[in-house]
Amino acid sequence: MPQLALDGAALTYDDEGPRDGDGVPLVFIHGWTANRHRWDHQMAHFATKRRVIRLDLRGHGESDGSARTIEELAGDVIVLLDQLKVDRFIPVGHSMGGMIAQTLALGHPERIERLVLVNSISRMTYSRGRGLLMAASTLAPFKLFVAANIQRAFAPGHPREEIREYIRASSATPREVVMTCYAAMRTFDVLDRVGEIRTPTLLVHGYHDIQLPVAQMLRMAKAYPDALVRIVDAGHELPVEKPAELTAALDSFVTGRA
Repeated sequence: MPQLALDGAALTYDDEGPRDGDGVPLVFIHGWTANRHRWDHQMAHFATKRRVIRLDLRGHGESDGSARTIEELAGDVIVLLDQLKVDRFIPVGHSMGGMIAQTLALGHPERIERLVLVNSISRMTYSRGRGLLMAASTLAPFKLFVAANIQRAFAPGHPREEIREYIRASSATPREVVMTCYAAMRTFDVLDRVGEIRTPTLLVHGYHDIQLPVAQMLRMAKAYPDALVRIVDAGHELPVEKPAELTAALDSFVTGRA
């Protein structure tokens, strides 16, 4: 797999599909403690007809390095796309990846064709009780902290062995990367600016998402000038819980049928 050398990091990425295919490239951005393989189903589908790019963010998957802000991670995406000579594109971001995608849309509106946010929000909001619980959870042993967060990301009934595999993969992410990205997500807030994003936007969310509840997504959707909302019977890990449903929603949206 190709890698891009950056200052303090090496990003692993995939660049597939026809260069003269249908529409601008799709750029898939994974979430916290995940990796580019969260998008396997979507990559296999879209690579038959258009250019598709995905990457392991700094410190995740097969990329090294570390970043402390969402803006730094978004900057890496732009550097990669510049290297690949991609101008306009459609970012598809899951969870933290959706925060990165919104940062890209706000910082580089001229390059965004459409925007897709999967199980993501524009502002982390907690009740006082949940805020204290989330803060206390960071004091737990590292592997327990990661396992608890991944376990609760899936809707009830998801196969336990699959969940264990995702926990193992997430636990391999370096502690510094996990905790700095966790802190970056907790302070992320662009809700007052999303009205500036004029490009058509698809918001796909799991009904059973307790990590980033659907009510928070709907609050965000009201602020978008041109938003389409899809609610799916899934938890927070929609790309792997209901991959076919997500792929179908993406296909309809990016081809203008939705």
